[in-house]
Amino acid sequence: MIPKEILKKVRRIQIYTTRVVQDIFAGEYHSVFKGRGMEFEEVREYQVGDDVRSIDWNVTARTGLPHVKLFKEERELTVMLLADVSASGAFGTVGQLKSELIAELSAVLAFAAINNNDKIGLMLFTDRVEKYIPPQKGVTHVLRVIRELLYFKPEGRGTDISVALEFLSKVSTRQTVSFLVSDFIASGYDRALAIAAKRHDLIAVRVSDPRERVLPPVGIMEFEDPETGALLGVDTRDVRVRQSYAKATAAADVGLDAFMRGKGVDCIKVSTGAPYVGALLKFFKMRERRMAM
Repeated sequence: MIPKEILKKVRRIQIYTTRVVQDIFAGEYHSVFKGRGMEFEEVREYQVGDDVRSIDWNVTARTGLPHVKLFKEERELTVMLLADVSASGAFGTVGQLKSELIAELSAVLAFAAINNNDKIGLMLFTDRVEKYIPPQKGVTHVLRVIRELLYFKPEGRGTDISVALEFLSKVSTRQTVSFLVSDFIASGYDRALAIAAKRHDLIAVRVSDPRERVLPPVGIMEFEDPETGALLGVDTRDVRVRQSYAKATAAADVGLDAFMRGKGVDCIKVSTGAPYVGALLKFFKMRERRMAM
C-alpha cells in the first residue's frame, strides 16, 4: 500500500507539471525532438510547386506523367529517463532534496513526452540498476513512473553511471532520447557515456544544491559521505578552506561541462531552491537554434 502522503505528492506533481508542459514546453518539445526521420507515404502526380528533387523517375517513366514521392515525419519517439536514486540525492538545503527535484523534473519530461504521443520509460539506478520500467504511453503509465521516483527504496547507496548506460544499450536497440538525471558525483563512466552518446540522443541533467558549491562560515563541521559513510571534519571559519573548496567545485563544474561537450552530450543544470523552467527553456531554445543552422 502506497502511503497517502506519497499519493498527495504524485497528485501535486501531476497538476503542476501538466500545467508547465501545456503552457510552456509543448511547442518547444515538438520542434526539438522531431522523431527518427521520414518514412515513405505514397506516390502521386506532380503538382505545381512540388520539389523536383522528390520526383520518382521510375513511376514517371512507366506512366508517362511526372510523379513525386511523399514522405511523412516518423513522429513517435521513445524517451528514457535514467534517474540517479543513490544516497547523495537525500541532500538539500533550500526548499527540497535533490531526489525530490529529480522526481519533479523527470515528471515534466515524462508529461512532455506523452503530450506528443511518445513512449516514456524509466530506469532507476545507484551502483546497480535498481528498477526498469519499459517504455509505454499514457497518463496512467506516467503516474506510475512518478510514484516509483518518489516511493522507491533502493538497495544500493553508491553511484555507477556506467552500469546505467550499459543497461540502456542492452534494452534499447533503437535510438532513444535519453535524459541522464544525476548529481554526477561519480567517476569512471567515460567509455560508457561515449558509446551511449553515439547510439542515443543523450542529454545530461545535472542536479545540485547551493551548499555543494559554497561553504558557510559556521565553525567546525563534520561531513559524511552519504554513499560511503566516510566522515571528514572541516573548520569552515578558515577563509582558505572556504576559498579552496569553492575553487575545487568550480573547477569540477568546468571539467564536467568540457567532458560532456567532448562527448557530444548536451547538459542541463538545475539546482534546489531555483526554478528549473528557465534551464529547460534555455536547453530547448539552444536546440532550436542548432537545428536551424
